[in-house]
Amino acid sequence: MNKQDIERLLEDVRAHKLSVARAVEQLRHMPFEDLGFAKIDHHRGLRQGFAEVIYAKGKTPRQVVAIARGLLRPRTNHNVLITRADSSVFRAVGRLTRAAEFHPLSGAIAIRRNREIIGKGTILVVAAGTSDIPVAEEAAVTAEIMGNKVDTIYDIGVAGLHRLLHHRETIAAARVIVCVAGMEGALVSVIAGLVSAPVIAVPTSVGYGASFGGLAALLAMLNSCASNVSVVNIDNGFGGGFVASTVNRL
Repeated sequence: MNKQDIERLLEDVRAHKLSVARAVEQLRHMPFEDLGFAKIDHHRGLRQGFAEVIYAKGKTPRQVVAIARGLLRPRTNHNVLITRADSSVFRAVGRLTRAAEFHPLSGAIAIRRNREIIGKGTILVVAAGTSDIPVAEEAAVTAEIMGNKVDTIYDIGVAGLHRLLHHRETIAAARVIVCVAGMEGALVSVIAGLVSAPVIAVPTSVGYGASFGGLAALLAMLNSCASNVSVVNIDNGFGGGFVASTVNRL
C-alpha cells in the first residue's frame, strides 16, 4: 500500500463511501503480513515509494503466488514486480491475475495496475552487447513499472563506437542513464564522458575466463574516471532500474 492508496482510503471514509470498520480491515495487515514462510512488507510503498518486489529465484511457484496475492489487495492500485522468475512461476501467477506480463529474457513478471508516469524525464537503458540484453531488460521493466518513461538502445559497445555516436542526441537527452556492460565494461566511461546526467553502471557476467564472471567489468566501472558514475552489483538490472527511478523522481 502506497501513499496514494492511504489517501484514497481516508477520502472514502470521509465521503462515507467506506465504513471505519472496513477501512480498519484493509489496514489490518500493516505494517507487515506474516505468511509463515514470508513477511509481506506492506509499508514498503510508504517508505520507499514502491511496493515490495518479489525475488522468485529459490521460491516455489506456490510461495510466489501467495506473496503476490497479498500484494494485490483490492483497495490498492500499485504495480507488482516479480524478478528472476521462470515459465512455471509465470503460469502460476497467470492463474492468479490475467494482468501478469512475462518478460522471458530477464525472467521479470510485471503486473501493471497503474500506468501513471511520475518520473520527471526519460530513463535510457543501454546495453553494450546483445548478450547483455537480459540484464538490461530487467532494468528497463523495473524502471517502467515504477512509473517512468523508458527508452532502450542495445548493442552499442565500444568495439564499434560509430554505433554509439549514431544515438548521441538520444543519449544526451536522457535524465538518467542505466548502462549495462560485460567484458571489460568500458562503455560506461565512454557514455558518462558524453553527458551531464547520472549514469548507473550495471556490470554483467558476460565475458570469457579472465572476466571472472563480471568482476573485471565491476572493477573497471568502480574505477571509472568519469565522475557521474555509480555502480550496482553484477547482473543486478533490478537495482540499476530502481536507483534510476529513484533519481528520476527527485
